Amino acid sequence: MNLLNRGLTLLGVSTARPAAFVIVVLYGTAWALLGHIDWHGAATLATWVMTLLIQRAEHRDTQAIQAKLDELLKAHGQASNNLVKIDEQEPEEIEERRGQ
Repeated sequence: MNLLNRGLTLLGVSTARPAAFVIVVLYGTAWALLGHIDWHGAATLATWVMTLLIQRAEHRDTQAIQAKLDELLKAHGQASNNLVKIDEQEPEEIEERRGQ
């Protein structure tokens, strides 16, 4: 189960990378060259691109918030050092820690 969780987290982060856009463009180009694209295919590609754009924006916002929080934790002398790298943990581990 741990491997599945890490794989899903990696997949989520990977979809926010520019390479994901390149893959969708290459896939769409191959689809069009093979003559299998119609308005349903175009709508599917548009949906994929919009999903990647939303994922990228969310990832950027999350990274900006994390950077700001890290800076605040570093500036506050009494802050716990084990919180600085909490964003590297799996979501379930973070939820468990917040519940304590």
